Amino acid sequence: MIKLAVSGCHGRMGERITHLALQDTDFEVRTLLEHHDHPKAKDPIGHIKISTQPDMLKGCDVLIEFTTPEATLKHLEACRKHKVKMVIGTTGFSVEQTSIIKNAAQDIAIVFSSNMSIGVNIVFKLAEQLGKMLPKGFKIKMTEAHHIHKKDAPSGTAKTLADYLNKHAKNKIAYQDISAIREGEIIGDHKIIVESDEDTIILDHHAKNRDMFAKGALVAAKFLKSKKSGLFNMQDVLGITN
Repeated sequence: MIKLAVSGCHGRMGERITHLALQDTDFEVRTLLEHHDHPKAKDPIGHIKISTQPDMLKGCDVLIEFTTPEATLKHLEACRKHKVKMVIGTTGFSVEQTSIIKNAAQDIAIVFSSNMSIGVNIVFKLAEQLGKMLPKGFKIKMTEAHHIHKKDAPSGTAKTLADYLNKHAKNKIAYQDISAIREGEIIGDHKIIVESDEDTIILDHHAKNRDMFAKGALVAAKFLKSKKSGLFNMQDVLGITN
């Protein structure tokens, strides 16, 4: 059984991850973390008390983190100290912050991905194949839409999608050319539109609910069970790398 910790447990993602993990017999939810300023920081989930102290991670096997870059790096330090593996779904890291995560993977096993959805990671591979097959002359556009609370734009998923597309494409798309929409409570929509003078190709992904991210994160946590150190992504977890 995997002793699991969840950060941001009263957040949109944290609540779904915790709920699903409590129903999964492969997990024992050992520690729930929340920011001390959160209005529900003292509200337990079921029989589990909420902690605001990262050192409560001691004794856990894996921490799932969907919070902010600052909180993630704080918890990364504690995970490194207590030899706790991490699943990181947080986005918006700077180059320097990403480097810290990569360095920590020398000591602990980490799954680090801009999107934990199994479906989205299949779309990543499809984007790579699309870029590989497109002849020169096609015009490429990308759009992404999320809820108004999301701070980074374009999204980490959109940037990763562009990276996969650009890997082999003769015509490449830059991050700044991705159209980002922040509206209502949209969970996540991503679209690649490829056009010639004769036709249009659309690669489109729509998130129906947040469970697709939560379920993917739990699959990633199970993947880490046999890992001691190293940096992995969801392509590794799903076994769809080249």
